[in-house]
Amino acid sequence: MNSTFDNMPFYIKFSIFFVGILAFGFLTYIGQDIIIPLCFAVLIAILLDPIVSFFERIKIPRTLAITLALTVGILLISGLIYFFSVQLSLFNESLPMFKEKFKLVLDQSKAWASSEFNISMDSINSQLDNWSKSLFEGTGAVIGYTVMTLTELVIVWLLIPVYTYLFLYYQNLFLAFIEQVSDKKNQKTIKEVMTEGNKMIQSYLVGLVLEVIIMSILNSVGLLILGIEYAILLGIIGALLNVIPYIGGVVSTALPMLVAIVTHDSLLSPLLVLAVYLFIQFLDNNFIVPLVVASRVKINALVSIIVVLIFGALYGVSGMFLAIPLTAIVKIIFDRIESLKPFGLILGVEIPTNTKFINSFTRSRSVKIKDEGKG
Repeated sequence: MNSTFDNMPFYIKFSIFFVGILAFGFLTYIGQDIIIPLCFAVLIAILLDPIVSFFERIKIPRTLAITLALTVGILLISGLIYFFSVQLSLFNESLPMFKEKFKLVLDQSKAWASSEFNISMDSINSQLDNWSKSLFEGTGAVIGYTVMTLTELVIVWLLIPVYTYLFLYYQNLFLAFIEQVSDKKNQKTIKEVMTEGNKMIQSYLVGLVLEVIIMSILNSVGLLILGIEYAILLGIIGALLNVIPYIGGVVSTALPMLVAIVTHDSLLSPLLVLAVYLFIQFLDNNFIVPLVVASRVKINALVSIIVVLIFGALYGVSGMFLAIPLTAIVKIIFDRIESLKPFGLILGVEIPTNTKFINSFTRSRSVKIKDEGKG
C-alpha cells in the first residue's frame, strides 16, 4: 500500500493530500466547539507534564501531583484575570471622558475631511449614520446569537481543566493504545515524532510565556514614559496580541496609538507611540524571539501568515493562537514520512541551494536573460 502510494505521480498524491486536508478542515470546523478546547487542553497538559514529573520524583502520588500542577496554573490564570478586571474597572470609570474626547476628535476629523476633500458636512454625517446603523443592526444580531450560546460556550471552556487533568492522568493509557495499534517497524518513528513534538511544544510554550512577560514590561514602561493612559493594561494586551504572528503586532500597535489620539491634543503623541512600539518590535524580532522562544518551531514566514489567517477565518482568535504549534507538529510528522517529506520541506525555513533541478533552472534562466539582452 505504502509503495503503491510512493509510486503515484505527484499530482495524484497532492490531490489526495489536498482533499484529505479539506475534509479534515471541514470536520474540525463543524466540531470546533469541542475540538478547540481539547487542543488547548493537550497543549496545557504538555506544558504541565514536567511539573507533574517533578512532583512524582519527590514521591508525591500522580493524582496529587496533577492536582497540584493544575492548581498552580489555575491560580496564575485567576491572578491574571483579577488584574485585568481591576484595570478594566479603572478604564470603565474613565469611559465617559474617553467618549467625550473621542467625539471631539471625530468632529475635528470630519471638519478636516470636509475642508480638504470639499465634501459637505451633511454628506459626511449621513454616511457615518449609515455605517453606524449597519453596525448596530449587525451588532444586535451578534448579541442575540451570543446570548443564546453563551452558557454553552462557558460550559465547554470550563471543561479545559477537566480535559487537562484526564489527559495527564491517562497518559500511559494513550501511549499503550498507540503502541498496540501501530506496526512494530513504525514504532521507532512514532516515538521520535512524539518525543520531538513534546519537546518542541514545551520549549515553544515556555518561551512564549517568557516573551509575553518581557513584552508586557517593555510595552508598559514605554507607554508610562510617554504618559499614555491605561499604559499597563495596553502593554499587557499588546504583549498577548503579539503572540499572533505578524497580525497581532499591527493590532497591538494600533490600540495605544488610538488611545493617544483620543487622550492627547498633540499628533506627536501617537507618532511617539508608533516609534516606541517599532523599536520594541525590532528588539522582539531580533533578540527576544531568537533567544527566548529558541525558534524550535521551524515554520517559514509565508506559511506562518497563511496558516494564521486560515485558522483565524475558521476558528477565530483561538485558532490564531493554535495555528503555529499545530502546524509545527504537522511538519514534524511530514519530515518523518518519506512520501510526505516534500510537504514538510515547503513548510520549513531551510532553502535548498544545490540540487540538480535548481542548478538546471538557474542556468536556463541565466541563458534566457542573456539572449534577451543581446536581442
